[in-house]
Amino acid sequence: MNANDKPDAATLTPRQALWLDLMPFYIREAWLLDERKFRAWLDLFTDDVLYFMPRRKNVPRREAQRELTPLGDLAILEEDKRYLAMRVDRLDTGMAWAEDPPSRTRHLIGNLEAEPLDNGEVRARTAFLVYRSHLETDHQLLSGYREDVLRRVDGGWKVARRTIVLDANVLLDKNLSVFL
Repeated sequence: MNANDKPDAATLTPRQALWLDLMPFYIREAWLLDERKFRAWLDLFTDDVLYFMPRRKNVPRREAQRELTPLGDLAILEEDKRYLAMRVDRLDTGMAWAEDPPSRTRHLIGNLEAEPLDNGEVRARTAFLVYRSHLETDHQLLSGYREDVLRRVDGGWKVARRTIVLDANVLLDKNLSVFL
């Protein structure tokens, strides 16, 4: 198959078709973040979204179930759409000192796995690398994975729940002012 060939929809499995449907959504999200189009990015989330980043702990193998903190425990982020909107609004006020001048980011998203759920939603998992450059010498590389629950809204996909799991268990960055 060359670059101009498109897969025949009749030969795709349902999971392959779902993957082809979701990948442009994730690519668009990455570009919106890197181009600092945060209001358009916020529109990719349902009104009832939960945006959650648990803390990661070093635990023995036999206690692997305790590696990630549960909802309601001390998390890095546990936000709803209202709080995400407040964070986006704050970037426009000039009062977000950590982001003035703004960071330059590059979000690389891959390794998409997706499966339909019985209620019509989709569970998707992606790996990410986020490079952040700020000022002349400040830069970070964040890696991890995201587990999303996606819902069709008005013919397009929206994130109804996002869990972000960083590979590192200690953040050495000065702040976590970028979105993942």
